[in-house]
Amino acid sequence: MKNLAISIILCQFITELFHYLFFSLSKDAQSLLKERAGYLRSRHSQFILPFSYWPEIKMRTGNSIYEVRSYTLKPGTMIEWGNNWARAINFRRENEEAFAGFFSQVGRLYQVHHFWTYADLQTRKETRESAWRKPGWDECVAYTVPLIKKMESRILYPLSFSPTH
Repeated sequence: MKNLAISIILCQFITELFHYLFFSLSKDAQSLLKERAGYLRSRHSQFILPFSYWPEIKMRTGNSIYEVRSYTLKPGTMIEWGNNWARAINFRRENEEAFAGFFSQVGRLYQVHHFWTYADLQTRKETRESAWRKPGWDECVAYTVPLIKKMESRILYPLSFSPTH
């Protein structure tokens, strides 16, 4: 944990040094910062770790879309969430749509991010519906829903240069 803290502090220092050097020396960069400020509503940082039970991340070939489902859990429920999802992920393995699963360690705490990949929105719909037909899936969901304080879902389309494209 000590090495992790040192790494985080070092990364913050390098980032701040880069910003200082780049933005204080470049008039174009200063102009960009001012312009960007008009578009930026908010931002935050998190240090996240992968769940041990989540499948290993595999790069995908062909066109895919990604769904990021983010959950803010009630404080003190992360272990219970992890225990339930260690079982629940088995219901979602056959289609290989599970891409990555992370939980926050620093920053906004009690946050979980599940990344799912699908060929398209229709495949997403069919895959999610098929999970509900599997005995036991509804029970896993019933145990995790009371742990959720807030939830959001986003659909992402990778850019052409992305290794996940």
